[in-house]
Amino acid sequence: MRVPRTFAFVDLSGFTNYTAAFGDDAAGRILSAFRSLVREIASERGVRIAKWLGDGCMMVSVDQSNAISFALDLKHRSADICAPLSLRVGIATGFALLFDGDDYIGSAVNMASRLCDVAGPSHVLIPTMQLERMPEGVSANPYGEVDLRGFPGSIDVLELSGAPAATPSSDTNELWTRAPYL
Repeated sequence: MRVPRTFAFVDLSGFTNYTAAFGDDAAGRILSAFRSLVREIASERGVRIAKWLGDGCMMVSVDQSNAISFALDLKHRSADICAPLSLRVGIATGFALLFDGDDYIGSAVNMASRLCDVAGPSHVLIPTMQLERMPEGVSANPYGEVDLRGFPGSIDVLELSGAPAATPSSDTNELWTRAPYL
């Protein structure tokens, strides 16, 4: 089944060198803190962790603005927790094949992964042609054209920055204030 989704690939930039310099235990502590933070922000922003990828992850969202908000929140909130490492993120939107009920394959998945690969430290990249609507508090700046392995021609890319406005991801805390509970 083909479904419209936004995918984000996140990577801790410099993790391999950090592990070599400071050892497995120190790297494990940063990775554990990173994964806890990913889980927390994913829950707040309504995105799903599709899979863990060593020192990174693949995220999926039915709403592009939620994926953007997730990525920028994670970038800002991980700055202290993951120091001296930084994040790099690639985001892409499109149709993907839901495969075996819990995995996705397709161009949008591959593009998000390749954008993460070319992103520099602290960069959040998205193709210019795919940006639908930016969350409040987010801005997009031209990053330039990039060549992505497996894609023909250059792709014009934007770098996203800013602090997305906090929005409640659910109203479950307020259920008791509505009928039939009143």
